[in-house]
Amino acid sequence: MSKLFDVEPKCSGPPHKVAGCGKCASGVKPLLRTASARGMAISRREAIASIAGMCAALQFGYARAGDSAQGGRAMKIVCVIRYQIDPFQREAFKTYAENWGRIIPQCGGHLVGYFLPYEGTNDIAWGLIAFESLAAYEAYRARLRTDRESRGNFAMATNKRIILREERNFVEVVDGTFEIPAKLSGGA
Repeated sequence: MSKLFDVEPKCSGPPHKVAGCGKCASGVKPLLRTASARGMAISRREAIASIAGMCAALQFGYARAGDSAQGGRAMKIVCVIRYQIDPFQREAFKTYAENWGRIIPQCGGHLVGYFLPYEGTNDIAWGLIAFESLAAYEAYRARLRTDRESRGNFAMATNKRIILREERNFVEVVDGTFEIPAKLSGGA
């Protein structure tokens, strides 16, 4: 994984965005990596993951901090899972994703959705799950490891080799940039 900082970033306090912060001793992984001040570009993959997370937040307007949906709990982060799948096992991946539709909510995640390839690349699928915090995500992961149906779904995917590669990114909304409507009115 490439490093996108020219110098080691400094901790600015919670919410922590600096891995291995010595000031707070949290050691929390970064929520988002940012390009350097010199204009170092992010990768296509990182851009797509960020866009997918923002689309999820827009679809479920309570993903921003301070909203009162979900019984007063704000969904502050979105876990964007990028899957490289075997394109000849699209239907098997669809079954895998449908299974998560039952499992994820039972284990504490807010399932935004799973997305199969439609047009363009035929081997990339996405899963988006919202959480209140990274701590909530870690508790969810612990519940997944002990859930019988979850373990069965992982085993099915492993045995059929439908997932060739998986990566996770966590995105959050940038204040002042969320749900800004278009100012252009009319047809064009």
